[in-house]
Amino acid sequence: MGGACRPGSEQLEILSPFQLYFNPHLVFRRLQIWRLVTNFLFFGPLGFSFFFNMLFVFRYCRMLEEGSFRGRKADFVFMFLFGGALMTLLGLLGSLFFLGQALMAMLVYVWSRRSPQVRVNFFGLTFQAPFLPWALMGFSLLLGNSILVDLLGIAVGHIYYFLEDVFPNQPGGKRLLLTPGFLKLLLDAREEDPNYLPLPEEQPGAHLPPQH
Repeated sequence: MGGACRPGSEQLEILSPFQLYFNPHLVFRRLQIWRLVTNFLFFGPLGFSFFFNMLFVFRYCRMLEEGSFRGRKADFVFMFLFGGALMTLLGLLGSLFFLGQALMAMLVYVWSRRSPQVRVNFFGLTFQAPFLPWALMGFSLLLGNSILVDLLGIAVGHIYYFLEDVFPNQPGGKRLLLTPGFLKLLLDAREEDPNYLPLPEEQPGAHLPPQH
């Protein structure tokens, strides 16, 4: 999983990893803004690790969206923005420029902490959900990959979980991660006013001909 390897598209001579990795000089001096996103979309060459990471990203992204973020698309997107920004900053300190695996680890960590009673099966081993991120890190180690990317994703996932779920429920705590209003306007359905009374012509059946 992860590591300094080539994406599947590069095998087809379409893209090079040098066009995808995060480089602050190229982002801010050459305005190659896409690197802020593409470094999270790098999952290595076509093979077991590539499909493994893709499967886990899709699975736990969907489980979060349909679970704890159900009806809260703006908050869901803000989690990605917050996590992505923090992983990018911390990744620079550790010279990590491909963060797709870290994104996967973050998603799995947040889901696992919000689903502590769920039992998961991982290659025949069954355990509680909060152990899953560490099992993935151990699996990455067995494959001979660096675990720094996994640790980065777990750390950022824990920071998000603490700020969003733990600290607001502590005595004197409050919610520090506030989703910007423009995201809510763009993505969340407007709440209906319980005191709103529709006009007669807007009421159900208003346009139907009278029955005799």
